[in-house]
Amino acid sequence: MMRIAVDAMGGDFGASPLVEGAISALKEKNFTLVLVGNEEVLRPLVPSSFANRVQIVHCDDVITMDDLATSAIKRKNSSIYVAIDMLKNKSVDAVVSAGHSGATMSLATLRIGRLSGISRPAICTLMPRIDGNKSLVVDAGANVDCKAENLFEFGIMGHEYACSILKYQNARIGILSNGEEECKGNEISKNAFMYLKSHPSFIGNIEGNNIFDASVEVIVCDGFVGNIVLKTSEGVADSIVYLLKTYIKSSPLGTFGSLFLKSVFSKLKKQIDYAEYGGAPLLGIDGNVIICHGKSNSKAMKNAIFQAIASIENNINDRILSALAKYKS
Repeated sequence: MMRIAVDAMGGDFGASPLVEGAISALKEKNFTLVLVGNEEVLRPLVPSSFANRVQIVHCDDVITMDDLATSAIKRKNSSIYVAIDMLKNKSVDAVVSAGHSGATMSLATLRIGRLSGISRPAICTLMPRIDGNKSLVVDAGANVDCKAENLFEFGIMGHEYACSILKYQNARIGILSNGEEECKGNEISKNAFMYLKSHPSFIGNIEGNNIFDASVEVIVCDGFVGNIVLKTSEGVADSIVYLLKTYIKSSPLGTFGSLFLKSVFSKLKKQIDYAEYGGAPLLGIDGNVIICHGKSNSKAMKNAIFQAIASIENNINDRILSALAKYKS
């Protein structure tokens, strides 16, 4: 039976919503849950009916958002260090964390190591599309400065994830640029274009609007650009919802359409809510690591665990290695 470790202490709202979400996942999937953190805090949160399916690994230290990511490697009793070490030692099959993302990335890279042929791991995150499906942005923040080879690897990893986990039969790959023409972009993206030409799913350069218009499934960029895209999109989505609600409340006709609008807002929220996706896989690590939003609620944690399970069941790392061998010369 697969074993999923949850860094249960790192979220912005404490352990309660993380444990609640993990228990909800246990109700739907067959796995062993390993909660890593302060046992005095965690034990009362586990219902007695699930006690035989939950293991608690006690540790006292927690890496907070105010801590430097570089300090994590020295704090061997922190919840994320212990969880990552369990993955390194193969005592768990995946790690899910809503804690310090920088610490999680650093520890995963240094303690577990990269897949053969991968120079840098990347965070991939899901973005909503107008057709109701999702596109995948790689990298969303792990690597601020990249080489063309890194972008090529991001495209390969994103394509395999999109096909195996998101079940796209043909996941089109595009490089995020300032124009669709091959001559557009900076030197790094232009060189990456040449590398990715060998992949049959590569469609060339794309622009920002293509992330949402269902014309491409895998968007390749460095982590600096990707993180700005992610945070800007979240801000725009929140602003649109806020403005619509404000305008409707100020309209005399708003009350009459409230039932219809409630349904519309519910569908819109589901489409853009990060909790529906759960977390962002850290691709390129020789293991399965899911990084969640610091503000993750119980639904986000449940769905993040589902992502971890899907990565294990679909052997995502084996697929990445096979694709690299095929397209990387």
